[in-house]
Amino acid sequence: MEMKLELVPLPVADVERAKVFYVEKMGFHADHDVQPGNGMRVVQLTPPGSACSIVIGTGMGEISEVPPGSIKGLHLVVKDIVTARAELASRDVELSEIIDMGGIKYVYLSDPDGNSWALQEIPAHVELP
Repeated sequence: MEMKLELVPLPVADVERAKVFYVEKMGFHADHDVQPGNGMRVVQLTPPGSACSIVIGTGMGEISEVPPGSIKGLHLVVKDIVTARAELASRDVELSEIIDMGGIKYVYLSDPDGNSWALQEIPAHVELP
């Protein structure tokens, strides 16, 4: 049996502000932005090169009940963390310094609501269990 994680709900307080952050600052692709009615808005955004997207919006049942900013530690895996950090910094994204944890490197950031992310670089020569 195959199972693919392809969509992660991300709770935000202001959909438009979050969309601007993810598209203009983080470089995510805006896949869909639909308003089917009854106060529902569904915005699907995909990081460049990713098979998994995030969804933000309003009126989406229990997804909309999750407090904004409560998702922590989502990882974006990058090939070159120095280049990725520099590119995001040039777009005014607030980022931590690069932290090396024995060959695996991280940079941390948060969206305007406080949902947190980690850029992660795992060099090819690092063995994983």
